[in-house]
Amino acid sequence: MLRLPYQALITPVVACFCMLGVSVLQFPRLQSLLINKQTISQEVLEKDIQAEHLRLATLKELPSFGYDNLIADWVYLNFLQYFGDDDVRDKTGYRLSPEYFDIIIKHDPRFLGAYVGLSTSTSVYAAMPERSIGLMKEGLKSLSPQVPEKSYYVWRYKGIDELLFLGNAQAAQNSFNMAANWASNFSDSESKFIAHNSHQTAVFLSHNPDSKYARIATWAMILMNKVDEKTRKRAIKEIEALGGKVISTPTGNKLIFPPKD
Repeated sequence: MLRLPYQALITPVVACFCMLGVSVLQFPRLQSLLINKQTISQEVLEKDIQAEHLRLATLKELPSFGYDNLIADWVYLNFLQYFGDDDVRDKTGYRLSPEYFDIIIKHDPRFLGAYVGLSTSTSVYAAMPERSIGLMKEGLKSLSPQVPEKSYYVWRYKGIDELLFLGNAQAAQNSFNMAANWASNFSDSESKFIAHNSHQTAVFLSHNPDSKYARIATWAMILMNKVDEKTRKRAIKEIEALGGKVISTPTGNKLIFPPKD
């Protein structure tokens, strides 16, 4: 009979119990929040935010025992629950968003689907674009043009945050150029479009760092990401404030630029 080494048996058990232990500490409070969130006081909500912050700090320091992807997936599900609770977020804000992604990127920097949530929740909602950009910079150290596939999107998200929320056109130009270069490694239609669109945005910024066209096009990139309704409305509002228009058609959104840049 095949016998597994003791370490191989005990390691996953320890990992599971560590995560379970951290979760159980918060479960009764979570249940209470779900039931009473309409009437719960601001003071109690703030205490729960502090408790969640402590839980995330503990998770960040826990050893992974080789289960990095599992931890990243699990924390991402936690984030989706946190981000999706509109009633509570309206009262407490989204300031814990980067804490979730700090853990996710630490354990699985190639988790491509997490980056759009990082950009949206941290830059748009939590108003922490510097933190969002910093986390993406950290994640990019583990990415390459081919691994994971379509990793050029991370450069796009980084460029969006740099342009729209920091006003750093030079950094954004570099990020969009990198996105174009990485996307040009692929021959599929999506990658070709991203390569062309990113290159055009970088060109706009090189000629006119304050280009309204470039900013409108960048807000349009956010719309392309299939974001939540709040983000969609914010993007359309910003486009209109810059003089553009978004018209809904049966085949998708049609973007109209102002007569002059």
